[in-house]
Amino acid sequence: MSFHAKLLTAALCAGMVAGCKAKADGSGAPSESTVAATPQQTGDEAPPAEKMGGFDGKRAFAHVAKQVGFGPRPSGSAAIAQLQEYIQAELTSYGCKVETDSFTADTPVGRLPMKNIVAKSPGDKPGIIILATHYDTKLLENFVGADDGGSSTGVMLELARLLCPKHGGYQVWITFFDGEEAVKEWSDTDSRYGSRQMAAKMALSGDIAKIKAFLLADIVGTRPPRFKRESDSTKWLVDLVWGTAKKLGYGDVFLDESLEVSDDHDPFLKRKVPCVDVIDLENYPGGNLYYWHTPADTLDKIDARSLAMTGHVFLESVKQLQSK
Repeated sequence: MSFHAKLLTAALCAGMVAGCKAKADGSGAPSESTVAATPQQTGDEAPPAEKMGGFDGKRAFAHVAKQVGFGPRPSGSAAIAQLQEYIQAELTSYGCKVETDSFTADTPVGRLPMKNIVAKSPGDKPGIIILATHYDTKLLENFVGADDGGSSTGVMLELARLLCPKHGGYQVWITFFDGEEAVKEWSDTDSRYGSRQMAAKMALSGDIAKIKAFLLADIVGTRPPRFKRESDSTKWLVDLVWGTAKKLGYGDVFLDESLEVSDDHDPFLKRKVPCVDVIDLENYPGGNLYYWHTPADTLDKIDARSLAMTGHVFLESVKQLQSK
């Protein structure tokens, strides 16, 4: 994803400047022929859905594969338009009420069309639980974003299949943001276009006050994942999600360590919305996300078990929130 991980300061790059630069701009990354040679994956390693609260990791993996098949999907591209159609068609087939917000954004390369997509399940109580992801990929040559953009979008599509038919306490909005990635360089004006758009609109309408919890997923397909507590996120909500993960047996994945990350939850945090960001960003040399923002972020990096664990935790966390 395109965000600035503040913990990963220049100190991490001491003595490794060239290596860190390669991570940032894609130089020194695998060639197009390497990407083309990526082996076919099936997601067969996913645990049975009945053991994951009904969440089907193989289905989530298939959604990731579909996205990768469209190729690079930066905002405003023909490929992202194909993905938008796919997401909307899938959500409609699940019986979701689908709403879209098409807008244009001023970027360093000019005005780009963007679209947020929201699947809504009904609720009886006044309040909204938002589950969110971004589905765009960074504007880099040969970058298909299997993990960064693809993995969390696959998880959210499977969550929508399970949640849309349910009539719960609070409404659940499964949200797909466009324009999370910086077009040039991560900043407050060049990044998070979709989430900034939605947060501003909800603030104007007054709906922002109705959000009980905002749960963001981003880069969740890693093998194995290392989810650290995002330090700017709302403590009680982080505790709820991490506590749920531990009860499900994922304490070795949802770690009691912290990391400060800027991401799509920021525009909502600034408006006092309780937020949590579930993300793996071990993107220093030798970390498990060595392929971040390089053409090596391909389907072979995705573990269907990681998708299933993430989905399972989100499902159970929603149940916890609905009981409050």
